[in-house]
Order: sequence, then structure tokens, then C-alpha cells
Amino acid sequence: VKVKIPFGNKYLDAIFSVPEKKPTYGVILTHGAGGDMNFPHLVSLAAYLASHGVLCLRFTCKGLNIAYRTKAFKTVVEYLKLSDDYKLLGVFLAGRSMGSRAAASVIRQLSQEGDDDFIQGLVCLSYPLHRPKLQSKLRDEDLLFIRCPVLFVSGSADEMCEKQLLEGVASRMKAPKKIHWIDKANHGMAVKGRTTDDVMEEINAQVFSWLRENIELEHK
Repeated sequence: VKVKIPFGNKYLDAIFSVPEKKPTYGVILTHGAGGDMNFPHLVSLAAYLASHGVLCLRFTCKGLNIAYRTKAFKTVVEYLKLSDDYKLLGVFLAGRSMGSRAAASVIRQLSQEGDDDFIQGLVCLSYPLHRPKLQSKLRDEDLLFIRCPVLFVSGSADEMCEKQLLEGVASRMKAPKKIHWIDKANHGMAVKGRTTDDVMEEINAQVFSWLRENIELEHK
């Protein structure tokens, strides 16, 4: 279902992937610095989640300014929270690369405002922990403030997220967290000798099983 979400004096293009049965949880998903919501990895994940009963709303927000991207993401969260069509108990924020930074930033802001009861967790696909070859400056400040569960799915050969550095940040995080390493994958999740579909199957299954664990934990 295509929708346009009001954002300032503009609209954000977005698409709902809707499960057959009435969903109780949703995932909001966005893209990295390049591309848009039709980036193949996002389309694949959205379809997988919807086929397993989780509503997925993915949206496009162009712009390389992280504050602007964060503001857009926050607008989409509010839109879904107030939606009459989908009455959800909660939502997970997810993004690829820069999109995951924006998602982390939104969760930190909402928790500081005491308005994060709708947010169930964060999924970071290829979180860009540092610029290539610039390991001294880590983009970890939002992660250290987050309290809700966090899943990282990263390539072990990601040039923007060195394995030891992410593990170090994770060990300092207060939130319950899990890292799933895609062996030999780069920042774009490409692995020599594996097809994109094969890699996406691994990612999608990991994301869904983690979501399911965290939804179940909520209701025990």
C-alpha cells in the first residue's frame, strides 16, 4: 500500500507491506545515504516480515544530513503511532547504514522525552560506526544511551564497521544487544561466492527470529 506521509511542507514516499492477518507489531525501515526505499535489501526484508505476520512500513528520505533524516524518521514513527488503519502495540525501528544511525538517534530522542513506550527495539543493518579508515572517530553516542533491545547485522569485512570496534561499543551499551556477523560481507552486504538472495535469506531470517524473541519476551 503506497502512502504519502506529511513532513513539513513536503511529503515522504512510503510503502506498507501488510500481512494477511491483522498485525500487532510493525517495523519501520529506511535506506542508507544513497538509494531509496526500493533498495533491494529493504524490499526483500519487508516482504519477508509481512509474510511472517509483521507489518513493515518503509520510506524514502533523501538528504545526507543526519539531523534531517532523524526528523523525518520521527515523523514516520508518529504517523504510524496515530494510524487508524493499523492499531499496533509497538514498533521496531530499522535502517540500513545511515538509516540505522537515524533510527538510533530517534530512539535516543524519544527516550529523553519520555515518549518511547511505543518503541520495542532497534535493528541496525550495516551500522556505519566510523568512516572508512577513520576508526578513531566512532559514531557511538546514540547507541550508548539506548535502553531498548538492539540487533546489529553487519559484515565481518565492513569497511565502515570494524568487528572489534563494534564489539567494544556493544560491551559498553546498557541495552540488551545482539550482533550477527555476516561472514566476509562488506558494507553493502556483498560476499564473494554467495548470491545476494542467499545473503538476504540469512539476514531476513536473523531479523525475524530476533523480533519474535523480543515480542515474546514482552508478553511473558
